[in-house]
Amino acid sequence: AQQPGTPLSDQEYREFFRSLRAAHRASTACLLRAMYGCQNPLVQRLDKYENHGVIPEGPICSELPGTPSFPDFCTFSFYRCIRKRYFIKV
Repeated sequence: AQQPGTPLSDQEYREFFRSLRAAHRASTACLLRAMYGCQNPLVQRLDKYENHGVIPEGPICSELPGTPSFPDFCTFSFYRCIRKRYFIKV
């Protein structure tokens, strides 16, 4: 265990900033989604990337307690963006 007040090790810094960069990228994708909508080619490319090449159709089931489904992936993605729950999966 590290002493309180000492800097993180190189490995600890990598882990710390890895999560910050991921959240920053997700919030940037949310900004694009809010500005251009789900029909924008760049947003669609991100959605396809997140879903192994295919944007899911129809109702989307989620791991969110109290919000088990959404009418489509676009609505689900907007909800994640609004709630800043970027990495909730379907």
